[in-house]
Amino acid sequence: MNDHTRPENTASRRRGGMALGAALSSCALVAGVAAAAPAEAGEGHGKHGVDYVALGDSYTSGPLIPQQVDANCARSDHNYPSITAAARKVASFTDVSCSGAKTDEMWKAQGTNGPQLNAVKRDTDLVTLQIGGNDMGFGPIISTCAGLSSKDLAGNPCQQYYNAAGYDQLTVNILQTAPKVARVLREIHARAPHARVVVVGYPDLLPDDGSGCYPTVPFAAKDFPYLRDTGKKLNLMLRTVAFLNRAEYVDTYRPTVGHDMCKAPADRWIEPLRPTSPAAPAHPNALGQQAMAQAVLAELNRGSGHHH
Repeated sequence: MNDHTRPENTASRRRGGMALGAALSSCALVAGVAAAAPAEAGEGHGKHGVDYVALGDSYTSGPLIPQQVDANCARSDHNYPSITAAARKVASFTDVSCSGAKTDEMWKAQGTNGPQLNAVKRDTDLVTLQIGGNDMGFGPIISTCAGLSSKDLAGNPCQQYYNAAGYDQLTVNILQTAPKVARVLREIHARAPHARVVVVGYPDLLPDDGSGCYPTVPFAAKDFPYLRDTGKKLNLMLRTVAFLNRAEYVDTYRPTVGHDMCKAPADRWIEPLRPTSPAAPAHPNALGQQAMAQAVLAELNRGSGHHH
């Protein structure tokens, strides 16, 4: 979870902010049309069984969730791709998801994990992709906001930090990530022309009602709704990019509402910064992976073997 760009201290850019708002609004309009996309070739493509490839970052790989099957990538055999593969009884299953992956890692090796796209072949039938969180700076955002919270526990010091230049830097980060995700989808289609391609969104990390839970999650009170909205913008971008690049989108946010990292240990599917279940901080635990798998399976069943 790598570098984010600091907002430059330029003069206020209100118009830029309005333009970004308009861009995201038009994204919403486009996303609303997604349901009308036509169906094309079917999953399985007339063969016996489905060849499934899973691509993604740590939200896919499942760090610290037992059993870990790849130390380099912190990959679990109980992550949502593994659960999905077992439930669909696929003919072959290749999971190359890797903690810390950005869109770059689709083309370049990450430790002992080769370029993730190398797993996608001409006869691949199903590809799931969950990426973009690290490109927009997910890890540094959490540490930055936690570090700033003590400045004004009742306020929004983190939001102020990311809006210091007169526009929201995190919205910019998300918009800058969109073409990178689009490029990955185009490459998947090029390598596996008949594959069903499914973009998996990110789950609900913080209370959907905007409430906070300091010190369990050490953010200032008004930064909780700001960061919640940032997560929703990231998912809206992924939904839109999926639609524009002939892929399906799986909403894992709605099914995980009420199980965010502020909830009691028994109820949460996302662990807080000091996990009580085996999972990485601010990541899904085994129940969270199960919930994402159910969302993916529901989409695969709903499509009844068709993709957009």
